[in-house]
Order: sequence, then structure tokens, then C-alpha cells
Amino acid sequence: MARALYQGTVIAESNETILLEGNHYFPPQAVKQEYLVPSNHRTICPWKGEASYYHVQVGDKRSENAAWSYLHPKEAAKHIAGYIAFWKDVTVKE
Repeated sequence: MARALYQGTVIAESNETILLEGNHYFPPQAVKQEYLVPSNHRTICPWKGEASYYHVQVGDKRSENAAWSYLHPKEAAKHIAGYIAFWKDVTVKE
């Protein structure tokens, strides 16, 4: 089981993550949405498409743009549509 933790709080956990380019992509239902705050930040991947970002916030602690998702990925990445990955201050453990 993969778990994403921020500030000692489990913000996502699942046995059904997709490991892609070293990142665990969690199914949306496995992520505790109350810890995600939408961000205006976007990036473009040549083969996955546009990534939308979220700040991760637990209590008064926030990690800016620490989660991302491809809501409408290109064909090659359609299997991760809506899945959420983490980085920066969020630790993912298997």
C-alpha cells in the first residue's frame, strides 16, 4: 500500500496507485480532498498534457503546488486521468 504523508498526516493511501516516472499516482477516491487547495499553477508535459496543481494544507501548514493531476491528459497518458501525484514536502511511502 502506498501512503502520502504531509506533516505526519496521511493525505492519501491506496493499493491501486499507478507508478509513472517514479511518482505514485493515486486514484482520486484515495485522496483526502479536504487537504487539497486548488492552485492556478499549470505545467505542460509533451506526452501527458497539461497538469493542474494543488497546494497541500494540513492545519496552518501549507506546501505550495505539492500535488498535481492530469484532468484531461493526452492519449498516451489517459490511464492516469484524474489521478493525483505528490512531491515537495509530501512523502510517499510504500
